[in-house]
Amino acid sequence: MSPREKERSPAVAAAIILLVVGIGFFALPSIMVRLGDISPWLAAGVGALFVISFFLIFWLRARYQRRKGL
Repeated sequence: MSPREKERSPAVAAAIILLVVGIGFFALPSIMVRLGDISPWLAAGVGALFVISFFLIFWLRARYQRRKGL
């Protein structure tokens, strides 16, 4: 892997993660409304879990990159 590919790889991975999470955040309100019909607590829990998972993904990715020396 060339040095240029090493620099580009984390950026591509971050872009893919942001794209997937962005689509998830776009769909989240309708999911929460549907879940809110069942239970408001369930809707709040799923929303909170989604937001926490967004930060958890980047935290785990940063730990992986630190361990690999990227």
